[in-house]
Amino acid sequence: MSGAIETNLQSIAGAWVAGDGATRVTVLNPATAQPLAGFQAISGAQLQQALAATERGFADWRARTALERCAILRRGAELLRARGGGVARLLTREQGKTLVEAGREIENAAQMIEWHAEEGRRLYGQTIPTRYPGARFHTQREPIGPVAALTPWNFPVMLSAIKASAALAAGCSVVLKPAEETPLAVAELVRCLHEAGVPGEALQMVLGVPAEISAALIDAPQIHKLSFTGSTPVGRLLAARAGDRLKPITLELGGHAPVVVCEDADLPATVAALAQIKLRNAGQICANPSRFFVHRRHYGAFVDAFRQVAESTVVGPGEDPATTMGPVISARRQRAVQALVQDATRRGARLVCGGRACDSAGGEAGFFHLPTVLADVPLDARVMQEEPFGPLVPVVPFDDLDEVLALANSLPVGLAAFGFTQSLASARRLGEGLRAGAVGINAVQLMQPETPFGGVMDSGHGRENGSAGIEAYTSLRAVVMG
Repeated sequence: MSGAIETNLQSIAGAWVAGDGATRVTVLNPATAQPLAGFQAISGAQLQQALAATERGFADWRARTALERCAILRRGAELLRARGGGVARLLTREQGKTLVEAGREIENAAQMIEWHAEEGRRLYGQTIPTRYPGARFHTQREPIGPVAALTPWNFPVMLSAIKASAALAAGCSVVLKPAEETPLAVAELVRCLHEAGVPGEALQMVLGVPAEISAALIDAPQIHKLSFTGSTPVGRLLAARAGDRLKPITLELGGHAPVVVCEDADLPATVAALAQIKLRNAGQICANPSRFFVHRRHYGAFVDAFRQVAESTVVGPGEDPATTMGPVISARRQRAVQALVQDATRRGARLVCGGRACDSAGGEAGFFHLPTVLADVPLDARVMQEEPFGPLVPVVPFDDLDEVLALANSLPVGLAAFGFTQSLASARRLGEGLRAGAVGINAVQLMQPETPFGGVMDSGHGRENGSAGIEAYTSLRAVVMG
């Protein structure tokens, strides 16, 4: 990877070119609030070129054997891992997360590619017993066709790797649109896959005005499926448009994950587990623990323990080895987090620590916000109703497990949920009673390549990862031979 940041960020039909659309996009470093790179948006004509190319790429790529596709994708993962240090630094500069977190994301992305590469070799059909003499029934899984994949800014490399590698492993071509806030590291992912042997027409990357691109991709007859990770409001719009065109869509949308800390929980272990994930990526994680319901027996100790976690967090640029939490992605997100704090305290919540935007520990004036613990938060406060997507820890006491399950399930979202208990009976009640696509009992790591991940209700539908994730990029054909 060269020292200069590449600004020709449109990958169309195998060539990296500058966009010729009317909009200029600037990528900011959230740790400094200064421009990091700039690029021109894709034009309508260029997008049509990409759509024509994805049909040609599909015809080429689907004709390869599953073994060949697997080998190419595995080489792509090896290249990404080999270049991981440089890609991680680029990711930190454009997204803000610490270098440790960025390095972990690159490694996770490589593992996702490797797993999907191998799983593509196991897209088996079935032979079905027949009712009719002389006939034979069997099924085949076929690649669904060219795919549009739209990914967000919080885990841009990993989520792009998940969607692209699953679709490619199934034999589909991909038009990838990452977030315009964080395109640079994703471009390096795409380069690795190209250099490994994925044809340029089988994997393209486009950037520009999100609403215009997504509408054009959904409407395009060349695109047979969409996959989107992002907010629930945008997901609704995309689903409605895709539904009008009868196109399947996988949606991994927002959440507001409840945490239930039971009376018999091991409090030190609980706090340690939650601390390792809550402030990761400055709390900008869709499956992030974000509503804390703590049994009254542990309530005061839990609040104090998380105050200590928050106050010991070193807020600063992700490239500084001393930093343990970087900035949020933008001034807009910084203001949104601050507004949630102000609303909660105005309604009577007790501000335990933090509660404001700040400069970094070293004095840098980026988009930083202090880790914030709020106690006695009213249930009607916005932070208890809306996904905070920031370093906020709102804590509420409870006395009864039935009561808290009702509170945990009171919102129309269900991406992730967490429960902590040493009782097998309570663990079963939490595991069965918390309404979410993924539930962690005494655990916070919910995603791995082998495990399906996705939400229920307003948190979306469909699954990524696991066999269910790659099967979503196929259609099932029944073949009858007489």
